[in-house]
Amino acid sequence: MKRFKFTAIAAATATILLFAQCANNQANQVAPAATPATTAEAALKVAYVDVDSLLNNYKFSVKLRNDMLRKGENMRMTLSEKGKALQADMDDFRRKVENNVYATRQRAEEEQARILKSQEELARLEQRLVNELSAEDQKNNIALRDSINHFLKEYNKTHGYDLILSKMADNILLGSESLDITKEVIDGLNSRYKEESK
Repeated sequence: MKRFKFTAIAAATATILLFAQCANNQANQVAPAATPATTAEAALKVAYVDVDSLLNNYKFSVKLRNDMLRKGENMRMTLSEKGKALQADMDDFRRKVENNVYATRQRAEEEQARILKSQEELARLEQRLVNELSAEDQKNNIALRDSINHFLKEYNKTHGYDLILSKMADNILLGSESLDITKEVIDGLNSRYKEESK
């Protein structure tokens, strides 16, 4: 048993020495001259755009956001008004039932059925308005993305970046300010937007 342990330890030591010797041999070799691919990778031209700043300062984005806020407020106001009217109907129905105002049970059931139908219509209206608002928001996001991408393709024809990154929150932990082209992009987008709006 002791002989087996000794043999295993000796084999492990020999393996470690072999790897150490290979590592030393590789370190002592002369590095090959830079190939064109290595040189090209070293000259990679990169920039980034702060997306939060872009969305807050690009006039088209601001307009779309304000339009959506206004439409959302209008939707909530419409639903609120209809909800209040329905609640008033329900309260009136409850009072009438408590005071035995309805001449027949059938008349009370008809009124209750009308109120339930109004509730269902309000729920369908809310769902339809939410779906319409969501579809419009998605359409706006596509238009905004297309606008920015189209601009960046044109912008990059004269600037020649290999890679333009989007910085959102903390997804770029560290980047030189010289790589930040946000202001240039915002200015270019706003200039183009003003010309298109005329």
